[in-house]
Amino acid sequence: MASELPEPQDPVVSFESEELIRVDSEDRDSGYVSKAEAHDGHGLLHRAFSLFVFNERGELLLQQRSRGKRLWPGYWANTCCSHPRRGESMAEATRRRLRQEIGISCELEFLYKFRYQADFGELGAEHELCWVYVGTSSAPVEVNRNEVEAWRFVAPADLDDELAATPGIFTPWLKLEWQRLRSDYRDRLPGPRRRASQRSSEQA
Repeated sequence: MASELPEPQDPVVSFESEELIRVDSEDRDSGYVSKAEAHDGHGLLHRAFSLFVFNERGELLLQQRSRGKRLWPGYWANTCCSHPRRGESMAEATRRRLRQEIGISCELEFLYKFRYQADFGELGAEHELCWVYVGTSSAPVEVNRNEVEAWRFVAPADLDDELAATPGIFTPWLKLEWQRLRSDYRDRLPGPRRRASQRSSEQA
């Protein structure tokens, strides 16, 4: 009688020992620090990125963070967030992490970067100089279950409503970034409205 094979395990892609890039307030490199140390206490300022990937209908892909994460476990966040590692460019890091965590690849457009700090009680904090990108993908989503508890697509107006009604279920960086995207970069967000505008411009 054949034995049952174990379910395939998703790869582990995050390590507390991985070296992140420390930066100053002007985003200049100032050395390296382990991921664990970067998030201890009130956090050490380090370089990070935050990705907002939309589908062809202009809906944003949200992920619910794994319950096993040290910071904000089970909270809803944008498509993908992480850090470039020592010796890794931002372009390399964003492509790697989007593929490892969400299972997709797409072109990403850099919009802006900002500094923020947020404490998560005694468990640590985020203190990041974060680069924010947007992109569009029609590829099927295949999440890494070590990183992602659940995922869903949401229309921008519906996300506005959810953030107003239940802000406590979302990560602090999503709330900060989404507010900025909707106020300062609305015309650069992917979606049907943007493509229609581009077609009209091309025909003029």
